[in-house]
Amino acid sequence: MSNPFHPIKALILDFGGVLMRTENHAPRERLARRLGLSREELTSIVFDTEESRLAEVGRLSSEERWRRVTSRLGLNSPQERESFSRQFFGGETLDSELVDYVRRLRGRFKTALLSNASDSLDGFVRHKLGLDDTFDVIIISALVGVSKPDPAIYRLALDRLQVAPHEAVFVDDRQVNVEGAASLGIHGIHFATREALLEELNALLDIEGPAQGGND
Repeated sequence: MSNPFHPIKALILDFGGVLMRTENHAPRERLARRLGLSREELTSIVFDTEESRLAEVGRLSSEERWRRVTSRLGLNSPQERESFSRQFFGGETLDSELVDYVRRLRGRFKTALLSNASDSLDGFVRHKLGLDDTFDVIIISALVGVSKPDPAIYRLALDRLQVAPHEAVFVDDRQVNVEGAASLGIHGIHFATREALLEELNALLDIEGPAQGGND
């Protein structure tokens, strides 16, 4: 239960791995096989590179990042790059139940999206997914020049939400990012499953009834 003398006022969520998750690995598996790689090798090429790190802090555009990554794989035309991206992310699914849960909380609690991502995610989240009505604050690392678990990005989120660290909950699928938030006094939750998260949030936020997960 939340402390009645220091109640939770804000919920901050990660995007990839929490709201948007890889539920179907088949498209990425097929793409990797076509390129003569394992799925793990392909995922590492996309996410664990200098290009990815530079793009996450806004020092490389999303377009240039993909150009460099795909060129390394022998894919040089715009059509090949677009096809690669579509297949690589083909198994990603937005957790609509979790999104609906957050939407119902907004108003009672301040809400924020905090993601390590390149500059293209902001438009994708706002316009393609239509999540503007879900979050009071959307922070993409590339657009602010700093990424999790740097304490500066959590302080920025707190400042924009106008809450103290102990008044916020942060959810992320990476333990190092949860620990970064917790080091500032933010209540951190390591995401494992939607069901476990909703159970913990319902208890922490003293929520009952319609704010719980599911359609109503």
